[in-house]
Amino acid sequence: MVLPIYLYGHPVLRTETQEVTPDYPDLDKLIQNMKDTMYASDGIGIAAPQVGKSIRLIYIDVDVLKDDMPELAGKKFVLINPVITVDQTSKTVSREEGCLSLPGIHESVTRHDRIHVKWQDENWQEHEEDIEGFLARVFQHEYDHLEKTVFVDHLSPIRKQLIKAKLMNIVKGKVSCDYRTIGYKPLKKK
Repeated sequence: MVLPIYLYGHPVLRTETQEVTPDYPDLDKLIQNMKDTMYASDGIGIAAPQVGKSIRLIYIDVDVLKDDMPELAGKKFVLINPVITVDQTSKTVSREEGCLSLPGIHESVTRHDRIHVKWQDENWQEHEEDIEGFLARVFQHEYDHLEKTVFVDHLSPIRKQLIKAKLMNIVKGKVSCDYRTIGYKPLKKK
């Protein structure tokens, strides 16, 4: 089932996420719904907060980029309770990023090129891997969602000021998407 994407400004994107346990209700169904939602939205990664769940769960599928980046062929991941350690000695690379929760905004973000990741998959098997290049960027971008961060938080203050109107339009619901969304709904004053 395709779920709505929660947009910038919604409190769920800034809420602390909880670890997922094997008894989490309907976890398999949630994972499938996240996949369906990501594919329907033309994304390459999605984190649980983006579908309104404050839990440590990510789905990534970068296989669609294999024509331009052959090293991404077949790269699909369900990450439960991931832990990322950034290799601070690795080079930093600036590259444009976008996000399903921030439609219409694409900005250059500087990230380290190498990370170490530990996680469990949907079968609760433990994994540990060094990831580099573009895939490391995707992992870090999605992991940020679990840490109450969105990619524009990495921008310089001047750059954030330059896109402030776009961010406010998302918060105000003045944005058009090809997918279902849920935006910030302020409490009505009495």
